[in-house]
Amino acid sequence: QVQLVESGGGLVQPGGSLRLSCAASGIILNIAATSWYRQAPGEQRELVATITSGGGTTYADSVKGRFTISRDNAKNTVYLQMNSLKPEDTAVYYCYARGIGSAWGSWGQGTQVTVSS
Repeated sequence: QVQLVESGGGLVQPGGSLRLSCAASGIILNIAATSWYRQAPGEQRELVATITSGGGTTYADSVKGRFTISRDNAKNTVYLQMNSLKPEDTAVYYCYARGIGSAWGSWGQGTQVTVSS
């Protein structure tokens, strides 16, 4: 089993930046991909970005060019660098890891990001 802990959320002005972290512990060698999702009040949870064990990355169209997902294998941590933030980026951001063939999945507890002047 894999445990995930997010950090780095907070309040930022429009145009600002934040970096979210997702620290993994447990049987981390079996992680096939790690994703960031977000959920705004009254909205469905949406996929923001994914990084695979091979290093491939994908992004939602709404964040392309502004957000970057990366990882530090030595620290067992995945990051989401968020630049040029907009009020519509306001949401709770969740980290999600899945195993090979989606045999298992694990969610973090979420971290709040608020973009407001």
